[in-house]
Amino acid sequence: MTIAGEQLQLRFEGKTLVTNQISFTVVPEKLAQPEVEERVVLSYHRSFENAQASAHRWQNLGINTEIVQPDRWQVWAKRSDYDNPLARQLLIGKLRLLGNNIAQIERKRLSSRPLLSWQVNGITYKGTNVDIVPQQSVTLVNQSPYAGSFRLQPNASGSFTVVNFVPIETYLRGVVPHEIGYQAPYSAIQAQAVLARTYALANRHRFAVDDYELCATTHCQVYAGLQNTSPLADRAIRETRGKVLTYGGKVVDALYSSTTGGITANYNDLWDGTDRPYLRAVFDSTKPPQKLDLSTESDFRKFVNTQEGFNEQGWRTFRWQKFSSLGEMTTTLKNFLAKSGDTRTRFSQIQAVQITDRSTSGRVLRMEVQTDRGTITIEKDEIRDAFHAPDSTLFYLEPQFNESKQLLGYKFIGGGLGHGVGMSQTGSYRLGRMGWSYERILAFYFRGTTLETLQPQMIALE
Repeated sequence: MTIAGEQLQLRFEGKTLVTNQISFTVVPEKLAQPEVEERVVLSYHRSFENAQASAHRWQNLGINTEIVQPDRWQVWAKRSDYDNPLARQLLIGKLRLLGNNIAQIERKRLSSRPLLSWQVNGITYKGTNVDIVPQQSVTLVNQSPYAGSFRLQPNASGSFTVVNFVPIETYLRGVVPHEIGYQAPYSAIQAQAVLARTYALANRHRFAVDDYELCATTHCQVYAGLQNTSPLADRAIRETRGKVLTYGGKVVDALYSSTTGGITANYNDLWDGTDRPYLRAVFDSTKPPQKLDLSTESDFRKFVNTQEGFNEQGWRTFRWQKFSSLGEMTTTLKNFLAKSGDTRTRFSQIQAVQITDRSTSGRVLRMEVQTDRGTITIEKDEIRDAFHAPDSTLFYLEPQFNESKQLLGYKFIGGGLGHGVGMSQTGSYRLGRMGWSYERILAFYFRGTTLETLQPQMIALE
């Protein structure tokens, strides 16, 4: 990684150096004696939301936890509480007695440890923590512009994280246009600015284990620094400065997704844990039908096969059909189980798949997969990892047969892109083009919330 700018101050181990450009590499430092690194991984998850719910359940059992994201989200037994092999073995033994076969000790044999390496004035330095304080407003990181200062620091996954420190209103400049797009109507951009601000304040605890607040990907919000900022988005950020959505006097979990498929999801349709009363199913239409309950298969199929009358109609992701063969489904399910820490489930071939539970918003809550070695149950958010075909959990299945009536696979017929909770970004486009204000758009998707100017007491402590 290369950082360039006028008068960059590098601070590390009590030293301060000044340079205009610095390149960092990660190099292995050989250990005098190999070391074994162990941790107890309690559970694996597609989303932070489910990891957080799992962590709370473990806490209620008296096991302190850490939430980490090396690939999928993981919940670890707090390493400082289980800092010796005997404590870890006793914990796993206790969990096995309770019937838990997913938790396991993850073990690595280390012959070296990673260090950062960089050069200034021909001298090579090595270390694990470096602060970089630019003396100008814009710094190039791998040729992309960023504001603020930086820190390179180790993380729990055995590598390094580059942390960018910026005020929240500057942070939003790198989020809003990348999340809502450059063709959105102005009130939709304003709504996105309020949601991005609220989301950031409500989710600062996600990477507490690694001593930073938010990632720069879709696991949090897409953040690209000052690259491709938008004058219109900058204006929306300024004009909504400090505005947040609250519920019960606290900032809300301001979720949003690309396309809902015509109806938003209840929070617990996707994730476990504490329900959010303001994240309820809302028909994404200015003329919603009378019946809200789509939990019955016949009503749901009728809904999905309706194309008109929705805010999102006409978008490619509003309705879709995708076929997945039994072979493809078998491969993705096996990969999913391996990434989920399931080392005991064994099967060769999927024989049949069925949806066994559906929510009032139409989301699939539970699927049962019949294999040659028994039945596997997949629930909620995890379904999109277990089977790659669906773009959301708003779908039904149609078995596909050959001329000999042998099952070939399934057609997934559904709508939406993403989790579907909170605001539909594509829906907000239509509402904005209809002349709706951003306040009205937010009130439509987040029922019972209040639009307020941020006060310190509104930020809930996790």
